[in-house]
Amino acid sequence: MSGVDYYELLGVTREASAAEIKSAYRSLARVMHPDAGGTADTFRSLQEAYETLSDPVRRAAYDRGDTVDAGGRDTSGAPTARRRRSRDTDRRDFGADPSFVPPVPEPDVARLQWWTEVNPDQPVRYFPRATYSRGEVLTTIGGWALLLPVVLVSDAWPLMLVLWLMPAVAVAGVYRHVPEYLPPASEDRVFLSEFGRSVVFGQPEGVRGEYGERFTAGLLADYFTRLPGAKVFHGLSWPDSVFADIDHAVLCGKRLVLIESKMWLPGHYTADADGTLRRNGGKFRGGGTRLAEGIAAYRELLDDIEVVGALVLYPSRAGEITASESPTSAPAPPMTPEGFVREIGHYLARDPASVHRDAFRAVLARVVP
Repeated sequence: MSGVDYYELLGVTREASAAEIKSAYRSLARVMHPDAGGTADTFRSLQEAYETLSDPVRRAAYDRGDTVDAGGRDTSGAPTARRRRSRDTDRRDFGADPSFVPPVPEPDVARLQWWTEVNPDQPVRYFPRATYSRGEVLTTIGGWALLLPVVLVSDAWPLMLVLWLMPAVAVAGVYRHVPEYLPPASEDRVFLSEFGRSVVFGQPEGVRGEYGERFTAGLLADYFTRLPGAKVFHGLSWPDSVFADIDHAVLCGKRLVLIESKMWLPGHYTADADGTLRRNGGKFRGGGTRLAEGIAAYRELLDDIEVVGALVLYPSRAGEITASESPTSAPAPPMTPEGFVREIGHYLARDPASVHRDAFRAVLARVVP
């Protein structure tokens, strides 16, 4: 099949043994067979790859770049050396197309259940609730206590005592049961005056400016800003780094999602529970991610915040990328742009109008200038 690297198709290295090639073929055949949902052309290509690499003669000719038939003979009748092809050319044909521009993702809001459930005008609640300083509290209590002797020497001291106690009991009840409705303390006012209604922080293009990063930045701006409490970040470093190790993040309430954008080959992507990426059923060797390490680092940094990840994939050449729609325990599951907006939006919409001030400042400090 012209332009396809058989080793990449089977998901094995060029040094793979015959047993490894056979095992890889059997695993892929189970998911790529037409009866299992695959296409006839794709399965035919898989068979062609296996038949070529499982035959020592044909495999040797393929590794040299020769064109041979099923019997290992040169199909043109010319000497083998004259039919040699550049291995680099094959890889270039099969790999990313530098001139390819992926289509701009445009998820349909009519298919987003969380979209209509969120009220974008809902008032935002800031927490943890700002605490008043010890001096402020002691001054208030002391001033109120100074009134007690006056109350006790009064001729109507029983009534005055009741009147003196009522405000104290009322304030204690408010603080105990409905702290979210209290007017903001000085810390809240400082926070609002410093950041106001700002939602996006950092440069959307990150440090590489790839199409994938720009597209994901657009999704965050167009869809996730509907959540009143959402804060979007671009270009985050790990806690012990000075580089933009993470492409994007969105914080809403006590939930933080770390995001990487990748342009990879078309195909069906899944992830095992241990984070192993798979493409078309075979182990994916066409790219990597360290997002799982970033998630672990941020979980340690923000011990009271839920931290999850999402790997948003875009095709690096003509073709379609799909990803498993079923729930996964992988730390950073691969997602299509549409799946990302649907699943992560639903996850954040559970508490759409809250801002955790401490977590916000911690994440903002990791934005790379």
